Amino acid sequence: MSADTKIAELLTELHQLIKQTQEERSRSEHNLLNIQKTHERMQTENKTSPYYRTKLRGLYTTAKADAEAECSILRHDLDKIAEIKSLLEERRIAAKMAGVYSDSDPPRKTMRRGVLMTLLQQSAMTLPLWIGKPGESPPPLCGAVPASGDYVAKQGDKVAARVKAVDGDEQWILAEVVSYSHSANKYEVDDIDEEGKERHTLSRRRIIPLPQWKANPETDPEALFSKDQLVLALYPQTTCFYRALIHTPPHRVSGSARPARVLKCKINRTFWVAVF
Repeated sequence: MSADTKIAELLTELHQLIKQTQEERSRSEHNLLNIQKTHERMQTENKTSPYYRTKLRGLYTTAKADAEAECSILRHDLDKIAEIKSLLEERRIAAKMAGVYSDSDPPRKTMRRGVLMTLLQQSAMTLPLWIGKPGESPPPLCGAVPASGDYVAKQGDKVAARVKAVDGDEQWILAEVVSYSHSANKYEVDDIDEEGKERHTLSRRRIIPLPQWKANPETDPEALFSKDQLVLALYPQTTCFYRALIHTPPHRVSGSARPARVLKCKINRTFWVAVF
């Protein structure tokens, strides 16, 4: 089965799951309305009779079951979305590798800087939000949680890479993993900025895997970068990282998905922040 066919099937399944989510939510809203009306009657009568206590106990039990059912469907939604994104990423990597290694195809045009910056911003802002089960800790590469010591970044993963510049100085750049050699313990990475079109072979200590999930400040504050923590932050409108201090960690999940603000630079958002 081709990737396009599989993606089409997954999108159809996701559409059905979203419809189920809405149906489940409509059922639960009816029960929540009954709970509200029952409380209003209790306040009007200014008493809590055994009848109301029994009724509320049943309503809240139903509400809990409804919430768990909706949560289960939503987790299936997220699994489908993750599977679709994975297939799209595999297709992108395959197309890139075909373009890099095919001598018959004409060279691909360099992406304009403005377009690249927009795509990078969208990529960072659409990182999935980690939603764990009760009592479950955020995994490695969620927010500020670093990768495990034996972690190997996969092909296509975005990383911070320490490379030598033309003038001989070293700098941290945003790069994409091409491959990893277990025998040499070295990565091959491409500079994400196509103007340079450089490929670097680097040891593991020169690579920092970037977060793959956003952390929820309301449920997993321990997975956030703390105030005054030293980090590497991607400088606005560039693909270079710089050393910075966290000024204000986020306090809630917002639609704009803005990460932590940093000192020494008057910006309201960055694309990626990594542990330094």
